[in-house]
Amino acid sequence: MTNWDTPGLVDIPAVRDHLGALGVVEKDLPFPFPIKRVYFLYGVPADAVRGSHAHKALNQLIIAVSGSFVVELDNGTEKTSYDLHSPDKGLRVPPGYWRTLSNFSSGAAALVFASEEYDPTDYIRDYEEFVSWSQK
Repeated sequence: MTNWDTPGLVDIPAVRDHLGALGVVEKDLPFPFPIKRVYFLYGVPADAVRGSHAHKALNQLIIAVSGSFVVELDNGTEKTSYDLHSPDKGLRVPPGYWRTLSNFSSGAAALVFASEEYDPTDYIRDYEEFVSWSQK
């Protein structure tokens, strides 16, 4: 079982044959929580920055289903960047990480699986507030 307490890349199960590939995310494979929300980003301009927030309780799995983009994660003391460019790899993002998505290629699409429904009280949208919260 993958450790979902820290960020990192996970393999997305796929079925491949001569007709192509079918990526599968279901139940607890590879997401070990009930999936309560799914959303996607597309048509994002190359110079746009998305995200720019943290979650207090929500876990996410982010997949580049088309094109590529960069996800930068920040735990309040260190930053790590992930270049997502293939639908067979997903990025696990546990709670407590500030995230920004940038450098979207033409035609990029991000698919996001979330462990919770939308709850505005779970978001931290101010970076200084996040740093203070993360050091508690």
